[in-house]
Amino acid sequence: MAKYTLRNKTVLITGAAGGIGAASARALHARGANTVLVGRNLESIEALARDMGGDRLLSMSADVTDRTALEDAVARTVDRFGALDVVFANAGIAPAPPATIATIDPDAFERIVEVDLLGVWRTVRAALPQIIASRGHVLVTSSTYAFVNGAVNAPYAAAKAAVEQFARALRVELRIHHATAGVLYPGWVDTAMVRNVFDGDDILTRMREVAFPASLAQTIAPKAVAGRVVTGIERRSARITVPRRWQPISALSGIINPLTDAWLLRHRPFLALLRELETATTR
Repeated sequence: MAKYTLRNKTVLITGAAGGIGAASARALHARGANTVLVGRNLESIEALARDMGGDRLLSMSADVTDRTALEDAVARTVDRFGALDVVFANAGIAPAPPATIATIDPDAFERIVEVDLLGVWRTVRAALPQIIASRGHVLVTSSTYAFVNGAVNAPYAAAKAAVEQFARALRVELRIHHATAGVLYPGWVDTAMVRNVFDGDDILTRMREVAFPASLAQTIAPKAVAGRVVTGIERRSARITVPRRWQPISALSGIINPLTDAWLLRHRPFLALLRELETATTR
């Protein structure tokens, strides 16, 4: 497929004030795209826009759980730039603190699914008529948790796995409209969301060290993800896995997943930490 030129295209990003969103907004804007910054905190969004500078920017507040607000965001985008060519459904949250399914607050579980799965659905659905009209591209943020065991992170992992399936189906359905869709699978990224989970929590840090090899547990900079986001959109890629060392695990997940599940079930240090976390949560 021919390279998709971003210059003068209009890109709408949700979760734009976060680590991946902000870095991707900067990278896409530098590529010549009209960039629409959408997030819940208007002050943060407007601060990012001021820092980026230029007249190819539009910032607005919208919650991805609000369908009407997202439809309005799309309408305002088209009114300002004349079209919407790319939507990057990137808004997401994670359990803070993580907990087992038996101990997590039910409202917290459902809020994560509401934002991370239904928020993607609402964002994409609001933008889809414009994407089809412009023969554009949809990118959704999933996670490596779409294909690894989500113990103590179940609502996040479940939502991200569902988002992957959503985008896979969408890519096929958009074929008849000459538009495309892709999935972003970030590993551990040095963002506020990840720091909020692990900073100062010895149990969770040790669980990650026990469950993942050091090469996979390392965090990467949002800027590294943003670079791959840009090239992925330009190539209309179906999958963007960052860092690439996760790719073999994704490709072989049908074999690796049963093995890692069985390994975790027998791994005494991990199970001891799991019990410690659950006990601490119920105190």
